[in-house]
Amino acid sequence: MVLQRNDLATLNTDVLGASIRSGMTVGQLERALLEAFPAKDAMAWDRTGMLCGDPSAEVKCVAVALDANLEAVVRAGEMGANVLLTHHPAFLEAPGSFRPPQSGFHSVGSVVWEAISRGVALLNYHTALDVSIEASTVLPSMLGLEYVGVLDAIDEASTKGYGQRCSVVQQDEPLRLSQLAARCTSVFGRIPRVWGNGDTRLESIVTCTGSASDLPTLCLASSVDCLVCGEVRYHSALDASGAGLCIVELGHDVSELPLCAVLAKSAEAAGVPEDRIKILDQGRNWWTPEATRR
Repeated sequence: MVLQRNDLATLNTDVLGASIRSGMTVGQLERALLEAFPAKDAMAWDRTGMLCGDPSAEVKCVAVALDANLEAVVRAGEMGANVLLTHHPAFLEAPGSFRPPQSGFHSVGSVVWEAISRGVALLNYHTALDVSIEASTVLPSMLGLEYVGVLDAIDEASTKGYGQRCSVVQQDEPLRLSQLAARCTSVFGRIPRVWGNGDTRLESIVTCTGSASDLPTLCLASSVDCLVCGEVRYHSALDASGAGLCIVELGHDVSELPLCAVLAKSAEAAGVPEDRIKILDQGRNWWTPEATRR
């Protein structure tokens, strides 16, 4: 399931304002989004903002996607977009070469080559988006949970951070692991991997898009009943499950595709008209035999 912009009607966009400006440049869009998702909030190893492109070019159309891969760049160019706004950067470490795509050859350098050739600027906001206020309620609201706060704040004085603390809404009590897992399957249209006894009653839940990293350990230290995340390392999950933490593993991309709607809404709030923002569907990069069985 790919969350569309209208599904986030309650998204707070006050930080960017709601005015629509004509003649916005790519550089102006980058700076507006950096106000919402500051580079200082991102992990030190991350890339935030414009990876390549002409900051003086006028924004024609913005394509939004989870991944800045070659297909997304080509699709963006074909639809007339000169900005590809993504969650993940095309690369973290600079590639060793930049060459055009060829049959049998593909690299992140080819993605950058194609983007420059087509006049498509690459903008991404990765971990700065992960910890943002705008992203914090996405998974909780989709799963019908009550957002309480963050588990791992980026600093002592911040309300931003990794892992969204959630409680079960009163009408759902008692909520068991099997019920939450079934809800995840219904909401995201993908079968998650579940760790723990399905009959376990859940009261405190933490959600996390993408990699869980060290959140299983933090959840155990905070007496959290269940972690819903994009992906978790096998041995971390094995140890945490053995210690009593239930885990629902959605799939890295499955958990982060809804963030495209946050990016789209933020671009609109920055001044890009809604009809010039297009979300690319990357929800079918992989499949399972069960999904296609007749």
